[in-house]
Formats: sequence, structure tokens, C-alpha cells
Amino acid sequence: MSAPSLSSSELTTCLAQVREHFAARIVPLWQGPGWNAELALPYEALDDEHRPLPVQRYRAMACARQLFLFSSRIHEPGAAERAAALFRSLQRHFHDAEHGGWFYSIDADGKPLDRRKDLYTHAFIAFACAHYWGQVREPLVASTLDAALAVIAERFARDDGLYEAVLDEDWSDLGAGALQNPSMHLAEAFLQVLAVREDPSVQAALTGLCTALLTHFIDPDHGVMLEKPRTAVDNWFEPGHQFEWFYLLETSPLLHGGTLHAAITRAFEQAEQLGVRDSAVLASLTLDGQVVDATQRIWAQAEYLRALALRPGGEAQVLRQLRALQARFLRKAGWYECLNAEGAVSRDDMPSTTPYHLATCLDGLKHLG
Repeated sequence: MSAPSLSSSELTTCLAQVREHFAARIVPLWQGPGWNAELALPYEALDDEHRPLPVQRYRAMACARQLFLFSSRIHEPGAAERAAALFRSLQRHFHDAEHGGWFYSIDADGKPLDRRKDLYTHAFIAFACAHYWGQVREPLVASTLDAALAVIAERFARDDGLYEAVLDEDWSDLGAGALQNPSMHLAEAFLQVLAVREDPSVQAALTGLCTALLTHFIDPDHGVMLEKPRTAVDNWFEPGHQFEWFYLLETSPLLHGGTLHAAITRAFEQAEQLGVRDSAVLASLTLDGQVVDATQRIWAQAEYLRALALRPGGEAQVLRQLRALQARFLRKAGWYECLNAEGAVSRDDMPSTTPYHLATCLDGLKHLG
């Protein structure tokens, strides 16, 4: 066997450093200062001294993302107990006993705040419960997952194969229409369900969703996945979402090689050419490549990194991007959420939702060492 290349050795070292930072500096924040033991919920965000920001709300989506985080680390000390507490909190605090589904948020006292039902939240509940069930195989988790999938199919699904983004508390129409981001996370949830069990109805829903997205959200001239249906005015695309979509489709045995996968493969190249500058992923661009928002967000950096690991181009490119993530976004206190166009820190808080992105990124890099 030949000796590993210098870049391979460096990549292994750098990846180990980032994993260690995540395990030692980031995850413990949500086992200690980021945890409200009274409500059994994560605070929405911590400041740079690990103090919770003044509480205005707790979101079901944040609870679900943290459920995914700790169920991903379920064999580590305290993780199984934390995952169990987060799962109970989803039902205790956010479930709507009258109308079904889950509220978007509760207030500082644990009372429903934003009582609307949004697809983004329900997709993450399905995603987290599917992952958690894959770890524990408990009937109550399976029944909650089934309830989430039923609500999505019965309440959010539309005749055109897309899904309504937001509905009112009683499921009445708010005219929100379909949006890209919740649709992507619904696809992610469906993929997670299929990763832990055979489910023909979920498989059919996933393929139907991909067909509808190809029809309504892929721009035919520029090949990118738009944030709103392509008939909408003032549309835009986000490079980070092209990379996120690429990873989901590239790694799916069901969707790999399909028409949407081919479109997103082209979109990756467009997003990389127009939306990545000096290893920085820009937030959003117009269809012709004009920068709308040059903010650099850690989640987009993470999505680009795990997508790059699946692309031809060698370890040197992955190493360069991993070093950029490490140097620009990781700090002793945890991480920086956002940098501005000049690379200066523009958000100093650390949201409880971000470790989900870092965990999925590191999972996507596990084949590299």
C-alpha cells in the first residue's frame, strides 16, 4: 500500500481538529448553559460568554434539531437522556391537542406564542423523529413520526405535488404558497425515513415532490433551484441551498441519477462559479449572478464542504475549504454564526439550531478519515 499523500495526512489532521472542537467546545454548550432545565428545552441562542440571550421564544424546530443532534451522539454520556427529554418536550410544549400538528413557538413561560403550522417545523419534527426512532426503536417515537407524516400528507400537500409553506392554527389557508427551503427539508425528512424503514407512501411522496420542484423551482435558463416558484417576481437563489440539495440527491440511492439530480449537479457548478469567492459562500444572488447579500453564514460553509467531499477534485480542495471553516468560523468560545462581505464578524450569538448543520457536515466527511 502506498503512503498517504501530504494533503491526505493534512486533511486527516485538520478534520480531527474540527471534530474535536465540535465535541469539546460546541456540543457541551447545549448540555450546560444552553439548556433550560425547567422547561427541558434549549435556549434559542447564547452570547459569546455562553449566557442565554433574553428569552423571547422557543421554537419547535430548534427542539427538533437538537433532538437530532443528541440522537446522533446517543452512545455518548448524557446524550440518550437529553434526546429523551427533547422528544418529550416536543409533545409537551408544542403539540396542538385541539387541531393536531405542532405550534411554531412558545413564549418564555411555555405558553403557545406563534400558533401557526409551518412545513419547515413539521419537516424537522419528522426528520428528527425518524433519526431518533432509528436509534431507539421505541413505539411512541414511531407513532409520533407517523403522526407528523400524516399531518404533512393530509394538511400541507397540494394538488400540484408541492406543499403549502404555512397554514393557520386551524389549518386554514394563509395564501403563503410553496417555498424552496421547507420543501428541501421535507425531502430531507423523507430521505431519513427511508434510511430507517421501508415506506412506499413516503417513497412515492418524495419522488412526487422532486418532480414538482423540477417543474416549478428549477430556473430553465440558469439551472439553479430558486427560493420561490419560478413565476414569482423578485426571485433569487442561494448558493448554500444548491450545495445542500446536491448532497441530499447525490447520496440518495433513490434519487441519484434522476432528472432533479442532473439539474442540481448543473446548479452546483453555477453556484460555485458565481457564489463562492475566496472560499466564502455568499448568501444570495439574482438569477444573472448579481450579489444580493454577501453575508457568509456558517451553515452555508458547512453545506459547501460536505458537498465538495462528494465531488471530483481531490482532497486538496476539501482541505482548503475545511481550513477556511476552521480559521474563519470556529473560536474558542464556540463559533461565529455570520461574517460580513469583508469577513468581519456580523453576528456574535450562537443559535441552538446551528449544531445540526455542523453535525450533518461532519457526518458527510466521515469517509475522509
